[in-house]
Amino acid sequence: MDHYVDFALEKTMELLGIHSPTGYTHEAEEYLLREFSALGYEPRRTNKGGILVDLGGRPSEEGGLLLEAHADTLGGMVAEIKGNGRLRIVNVGGLNANNVEAENCYIVTKFNGIYEGTLQLCNASLHVNDDYNGTSRKFPVMEVVVDEPIESADDARKLGIEVGDFVCFDPRSKITASGYIKSRFLDDKLSVGILLSLAKFLKDSGCTPMRNIYAHITVYEEVGHGGSASVPADVTEAISVDMGCVGDGLQCTERKVSICAKDSGGPYSYEVVKKLIAAAKKEHADYAVDIYPHYGSDVEATLSAGYDLRHGLIGPGVYASHGYERSHKDGVLNTLKVLKGYIL
Repeated sequence: MDHYVDFALEKTMELLGIHSPTGYTHEAEEYLLREFSALGYEPRRTNKGGILVDLGGRPSEEGGLLLEAHADTLGGMVAEIKGNGRLRIVNVGGLNANNVEAENCYIVTKFNGIYEGTLQLCNASLHVNDDYNGTSRKFPVMEVVVDEPIESADDARKLGIEVGDFVCFDPRSKITASGYIKSRFLDDKLSVGILLSLAKFLKDSGCTPMRNIYAHITVYEEVGHGGSASVPADVTEAISVDMGCVGDGLQCTERKVSICAKDSGGPYSYEVVKKLIAAAKKEHADYAVDIYPHYGSDVEATLSAGYDLRHGLIGPGVYASHGYERSHKDGVLNTLKVLKGYIL
């Protein structure tokens, strides 16, 4: 499966290069339509903007399986154009001001193109600010400094910058010689790359899954309702393929696939968790079973919307979630192994 790991990482890097904070995902959607079509599938865009793909299979009394990953990411939005022309922003999703201080960003106007800038603490010069170290980093005391000759709110507005414009942050994506992938927004573009790679594997191998398999790449996961619609009629089981947590008290590392038994939304289906573990053992995947203390997934949104199905959650281990994240190609490999073992 090494070839498919490389393919997954290639597609992940391409997708990381496309800005897609929740609510501004059109370019990522277009990319996914092209990529799934190039693999020989017939993807369709849902009304919400998600990409739904039939990956094949055969009708089964067990019912269909839906695999959910999300292409939307954290980001910001302009909340105020200040008198000095700098921008106060609010977070989109769980973006934390501590994690984006001094980060390069892009202001996406609705009609006048994209401008570059940097998110800084207000009065950011240490030589001037007596309370630089004592200031708690929250968005109300941060501002985007736009890289244009702006001295007033009118100057910013003349460029077409307005309240409600999206602010996208530089992902700083990199794959190291030792196989680590580092970037913002591996949550969940890495797992989207994994599902693209799984789709390629199914086409290349000619394998027919034992049941009908669908992929849904959602675009509203980071605000809680990505997986709440567009479930095919025969689906009885859904699995979120999202990042696996790495941190204190957990067994997972960046080189493993994580199988989640419970998160903040409660326990995952006992039967699905057992089958995921069995698939990991069958395929000799390096896996960990963990409980995530602060986490919610697409598939929980699916259940909350009233769908009657069994649910699970897996993903490659990702460290420093919602910050500058890190995973490893071995985590990608082990996730692909579990998915293969689960559907074939």
